[in-house]
Amino acid sequence: MSDAGPAARGWQVLDAAGRRIGTVDDVFADYLLVRTRSWLPVDLYVPVTEVSRGDQAETIVVAAQDDREAYARWHRPLRKAPHG
Repeated sequence: MSDAGPAARGWQVLDAAGRRIGTVDDVFADYLLVRTRSWLPVDLYVPVTEVSRGDQAETIVVAAQDDREAYARWHRPLRKAPHG
């Protein structure tokens, strides 16, 4: 996917169909920490290579068909997070 540019905390994260997955909670050099929008939030560790800018300001789109695929690809327990 194309460069996400300078993503920032609070930006909306959409799936490939334009449905909201969650919000950027933190930005790291090689991944974004995304908090899902469910009533029981889940952290997703999305590689920046899987992200592109959305059509609207302050939105990004991830390379996932829906929230279930995003969870399957990028959910990791905190002890296995990419940052250590």
